[in-house]
Amino acid sequence: MNLNKKAFAILGATASGKTRLALALAQRFPCEIISLDSALIYQDMNIGTAKPTPEELASVPHHLIDIITPLENYSAAEFLADCARLVAEIQSRGRLPLIVGGTMMYFHALTHGLNDLPQADSATRQQLQTDKRKYGLSHLYNQLQKYDPITAQRLESNDSQRIERALEVFLLTGKPLSQHFAEQKSAPALDLFTLTLIPENRTQLHNQIAQRFDLILKNGFLDEMKYLREKYPQLHENLPSMRCVGYRQAWDFLENRFNYNELIEKGTIATRQLAKRQLTWLRKLPTDLTLDPFASDVNQQIHFAAQSMREFFRLPESNKL
Repeated sequence: MNLNKKAFAILGATASGKTRLALALAQRFPCEIISLDSALIYQDMNIGTAKPTPEELASVPHHLIDIITPLENYSAAEFLADCARLVAEIQSRGRLPLIVGGTMMYFHALTHGLNDLPQADSATRQQLQTDKRKYGLSHLYNQLQKYDPITAQRLESNDSQRIERALEVFLLTGKPLSQHFAEQKSAPALDLFTLTLIPENRTQLHNQIAQRFDLILKNGFLDEMKYLREKYPQLHENLPSMRCVGYRQAWDFLENRFNYNELIEKGTIATRQLAKRQLTWLRKLPTDLTLDPFASDVNQQIHFAAQSMREFFRLPESNKL
């Protein structure tokens, strides 16, 4: 059977059940999972990222999880190269590549190609941080509206990380981020089936997010944060790893910037904002199949996904390659 450059992708917002569906498919088909998640790449960041359990990781081969320390960086370009290599390697073993996650920047690179964006510049970032502390985030957002109104329009006014990155790109290149996106390089030739998990009722997703953040805290998230700060003395709050949802709020809590109840509130709100951004991306994507992750019949969802995978890879009913 010719599987040349074919991959099945499951995309969804945080806490929408991507892992559950992927593992259910892996029980039926000879899959290997390629993580499309910019938080799961970090070693020792297990609880706050809701990383699959050791049992789940052992049940099916996983890739691009625990590949760097929280002190290191990992770019969309590196993901693109790793993903293309892994798809080929998985297919060479006669198995099915299953791409799972919610980092839309990675998926955009995979489907549309890369931009020639500059690497992070510590001096520029430090200046932006100084300006933010001195004048407030609204000042940076106003600058972005002036220099790159297209990017400013698509970002939330409180999305500090992306506002700073967009300004950094402009300051380093003299060209708006939106223009870089318009001049993208071609993506690898990959035949993708895209399944998206989009809830009809966002309240259900919000409830799931609140429950999961509460469970993360009960499972020892703050102890994990303390361990990270002890193990990696060079760790600081402006590293990409500590910009992950939940970790920034936990850092602020350990710095006594707010109390425990505020940690719960801020962590939950930040996760909801992440989900909102992800859903905005997902609704714009041309997809092959969309499922409601909170529909009452979970088995029916798995059935539709399995049927789509079988047809896409042209698998016999026995599920054997």
